[in-house]
Amino acid sequence: MAKLFFRYAAMNSGKSTLLLQIANNYESLGMQVALYTAAIDDRYGSGKITSRLDIQRDALTFDAGLDFFALPLHDITCLLIDEAQFLTPEQVTQLHRLAHLRNVPVICFGLRSDFQGQPFPGSAHLLTLAEDLEEIRTICLCGRKATMHLRVDSQGQRVADGPQIEIGSETRYRSVCAKCFYNAH
Repeated sequence: MAKLFFRYAAMNSGKSTLLLQIANNYESLGMQVALYTAAIDDRYGSGKITSRLDIQRDALTFDAGLDFFALPLHDITCLLIDEAQFLTPEQVTQLHRLAHLRNVPVICFGLRSDFQGQPFPGSAHLLTLAEDLEEIRTICLCGRKATMHLRVDSQGQRVADGPQIEIGSETRYRSVCAKCFYNAH
């Protein structure tokens, strides 16, 4: 029975590495997977899923206009989605329907919240519909479990305002625990 999975974590926890390992596992058994990543995330090039361990793989991209349920997924054993926080709530529903009506497991990897502690709409919907939730853990500089993110400037100072989504070579984020998130200045 296929279902919708959501693997979430703070940044630098190994989400993309885990996704690439799962793809490799399926493929080593002769099965086909489809990999998607957000078109908006072009830090390593468009259509690239890249681990901080320097493992990279080409992927298809999604934006708000893609209808996942309408995709021709012939011979696809599993659908793997990186940067799932950028999915729309409608796309999450499409993925849920796809798993249950077309019997294709869908495994999504992403962040729960932004640098202000607010949920991403796609992540909130994944937390609602996914039948299998798993937190991937990483640690804060203080040693506690990191669950939040800070956006910081080039001097390492917290940036408290700005757009929810900001991607680029000058944008810096740090994974922190809740205590460090609220104590940051």
